[in-house]
Amino acid sequence: MTTPRDLLITTLDVASSRLPGQGDLSLALAGGELIDLLTAGAAELDGDRIVPDESGAVDDRLLNEASAAVVRQAPYESVEDWLWRRGRGLAAVYLTDLKSQGQITRRRRSRWAPFGGDRIVLTDTPARRSARERWTSDEPVLASLGTAIGIRDQEHRQDEREQQDQQLESLPDVADEAVETVLATVHNAVRDLEAERQRRSIEDAAFDNIWRGQ
Repeated sequence: MTTPRDLLITTLDVASSRLPGQGDLSLALAGGELIDLLTAGAAELDGDRIVPDESGAVDDRLLNEASAAVVRQAPYESVEDWLWRRGRGLAAVYLTDLKSQGQITRRRRSRWAPFGGDRIVLTDTPARRSARERWTSDEPVLASLGTAIGIRDQEHRQDEREQQDQQLESLPDVADEAVETVLATVHNAVRDLEAERQRRSIEDAAFDNIWRGQ
C-alpha cells in the first residue's frame, strides 16, 4: 500500500468524532503522493521545487499518474503549488480506488457520511491492518499527515486555535529533509484553507446581515 491509501484508510478507520473536510484530506493525500515519489526516487526537491527523476520507478497506478503529473520544465513546480493542483478532488479519486479494490463498502441511512449520503465501512483486509499498524506505531509521516487533517489524538480535546498553533510544533521527527519540507507545507496549506473558509464565512454572514437590513 501507499502513503495516500494508508492515510485515507486511517481516516475512515479512526476519525469518527471529527471528520476532516475533503479539501484538507485532498491536500494531505497529494502530500503523501509526493513523499512516496521522493522515497521511490521518482522525484527530488531542489529547495521547494519538485524535480522529476526518471531513474526512479513506482509500482502503483495512482502514483504513476502522480509521477506523470510532475512538471518537467524548469523552473519546475513548488511543493505548495503541487498540493493545490494535484490535490484538487483527490480524496474522491482515492475513495473510488479503495472501493474498486474491495477495501470499502457503503451502507445507507447513517448519520456518518463524510463523502455523501451513505456510510462508508472499511472491510477487514490486510491493507486495513497494515495501515492500522503504521498508525498505531506512530510512524512519523502518517502521524504528521494525520495531525495536519486533525485525526490524530482526537481523544485530547483542545481549543481549536490552540490545536492549530501546536500542529507545527508537534510534528513527529522525520530524518529526511525533503520529506520534512513536504509535511510542513501540507500543514501550512491546510491552515491556509481553513483561514479561507473562515474568511468566506465572515463575508457570507456580513452579506446576510445586509440583505436582512440588520
